[in-house]
Amino acid sequence: MKLSFANASKLVAGVLLTAVVVSCNNEQPKTAATTGSTAEVKAADQIVFVNSDSLLNNYEYFKSIRTKFEQKSKKAQVDLNSKGTAFQREVAQYQQQANSMSADQRAATEERLARKQQELATFNQNAGNALASEQAAENEKLYNRVAEFLKQYAKEKGFKMVLTYQRGNPTLLYADEKLDVTKDVVTRLNEEYKKDNK
Repeated sequence: MKLSFANASKLVAGVLLTAVVVSCNNEQPKTAATTGSTAEVKAADQIVFVNSDSLLNNYEYFKSIRTKFEQKSKKAQVDLNSKGTAFQREVAQYQQQANSMSADQRAATEERLARKQQELATFNQNAGNALASEQAAENEKLYNRVAEFLKQYAKEKGFKMVLTYQRGNPTLLYADEKLDVTKDVVTRLNEEYKKDNK
């Protein structure tokens, strides 16, 4: 029942990949803040990109939800292991005593053990479904948070489009490093997250 955040990575990459296209409100373009590179991104560039791997690795909100789900997943695994060990003990005890039991006692015990085994499988499935459902809700919040931020960010900076780059799934094959706004985006997202959690 181990859960990973690969889905979250794909989700955020999807946010960025789709590109956040915004209007410039017919204003004069503004100069952007310094990014991960030493060059400055100019609004005249109008198309910039974010490295989604770096974004996820450095965004405090994502790190906090990842930690939360790792803990929940471990707790669910411990609960399942505990129930499974108790069930195995019961099965072993039955196997030791089966020869000394009557046919009716064996049948009743086997029926009870079969029910317990089914309950364990149901518990495992329900725990996994509950975690997956909660994770999907958190992924949606993450998606909305990043998408909303990038819309505002692009509008503020005068960018027309924000693209993404993700190692291992490069839809962006080449871009000048001066167009990389990842560092600035992560810094601003983290500042926003800190304000929200004061």
